[in-house]
Amino acid sequence: MGTIRKIVEGVQFPMLTLVAGHSGSYRRVTGINVIESIDLIMFCRPNELVVTTGINIAQQEDALEQLVKLAFTKKVAGFIINIGPYISSIPESIIAFANEHDFPVFQMPWHCRVADLLKTTFQFISNTHQEQSLEEKVLSHLLFHYKKQLDTTKEQLTQLGFPQGRELAIITCTTIGTQTNIDRYEVMIQFAFQHRYQRFLKLKHKNHLIFLIDRAQINTPNIPFSKVVEELYEKIKQKNGTLDIIIGKGTYQKELEKIRTSYEESLTVIQLAQLHNNRFLYKYKDIGAYQIIMAVQNQSLMQSFSQDILGQIHRYDALHSTDYGTFLRIYLEENGSTSKISERLYIHRNTVLYKIKKIEMLLDMDLTNPFTKTNLYLAFLIEDVMNHR
Repeated sequence: MGTIRKIVEGVQFPMLTLVAGHSGSYRRVTGINVIESIDLIMFCRPNELVVTTGINIAQQEDALEQLVKLAFTKKVAGFIINIGPYISSIPESIIAFANEHDFPVFQMPWHCRVADLLKTTFQFISNTHQEQSLEEKVLSHLLFHYKKQLDTTKEQLTQLGFPQGRELAIITCTTIGTQTNIDRYEVMIQFAFQHRYQRFLKLKHKNHLIFLIDRAQINTPNIPFSKVVEELYEKIKQKNGTLDIIIGKGTYQKELEKIRTSYEESLTVIQLAQLHNNRFLYKYKDIGAYQIIMAVQNQSLMQSFSQDILGQIHRYDALHSTDYGTFLRIYLEENGSTSKISERLYIHRNTVLYKIKKIEMLLDMDLTNPFTKTNLYLAFLIEDVMNHR
């Protein structure tokens, strides 16, 4: 994907200097348009770069600022101002606006031809499409057709900056339910990962965004992956009011043959996080007891353990249309805090206490006993795994 960041970091655009809106470097670039009049701003398209020399607005006070602000409302990628006889410098008001709204603004010296800029931009977009196509193809082969494309995939990964012997892992991002497409968050996710990783490969598969990362190419090794995900979650929640995205990361693997395993682990994290309604489950190595349960070969033993502990309450719920099983799980998740349970379920504290006593009677257990709580929680984890399988 062609972005402002690639323009800034690449060597193709020596004529451009980014002067404001640096935090908008994640913006996609899919085209370029020359606009010399406010009346023509209607022809701008989202993700285009807009260029102006100011030839038709030089005599109009504040016209350049108005043009920049209108371009921003059209969701363009960035704005390029040709500094010369018509625009001698970029006003501070425009720089302040661009910085406030993370809107990239470039300046270009007069001796650089706009025609050359257009040609370079078209080539940049074309090359970026080809690179993206290759990245998607290589990652697809690695995950789904590795045995058929063994030698070719190894060579192409090395060309793309992932030499053999590196520790690689898969991150998978998807949305919860079927109402929202992951495309909606692609730019935000990519921006967050561009900040953390020097390089990654990306693939869109069904409603999943899949990323291949390299442990040796982490820009922020002192910041845990969980913090990166939490910050991303918070931005999405602020934007939408709700959180409808979930991210899972598999373990690092040295052998390319095992990258598929990392991918499957990332999906397991996503599925368990959804089953358990746990937004704080991010990595496969953090799934803890789930991992032990899934490694147990004696499935009947696990099922019997879970049924012996939870069977009575599930049967009671089915017979009386109650929700004691769900309540018990929340009780364990909130470590028995009546105030937190009351707040979470929107019920009175007395109702919480009543339900606790009822469950203790049904199960013939003391819910304040740490060993009892451990067994109950383990039984729920086993149910999660059994349902997952």
